[in-house]
Amino acid sequence: MFYLWAAHSGVDECRRLSGTIRRWEAEVLAWHVTGGASNGPTEAVNLAVKRIKRVGRGFRNFENYRLRLLLHCGVDWHTPLTARLRTRAPRSAA
Repeated sequence: MFYLWAAHSGVDECRRLSGTIRRWEAEVLAWHVTGGASNGPTEAVNLAVKRIKRVGRGFRNFENYRLRLLLHCGVDWHTPLTARLRTRAPRSAA
């Protein structure tokens, strides 16, 4: 079929193309079968996590680290508000 025609076409580029397609045939067909699924987005998030961890030079607690990741990755996450501290009203200095 295409491989035979390209291999015997006498054109070096077609011969090379047929070899490349033959070597990558399983991967190309798998891409079409899965609908173009890729692990690219997962790798991008992993890269962002590593970059934030490196730039942060350490976080005091995991909650701050988690919030920074959610902020940077664009996740719309509703974090519960912390409890308000009840204190007396400030006294005037006069």
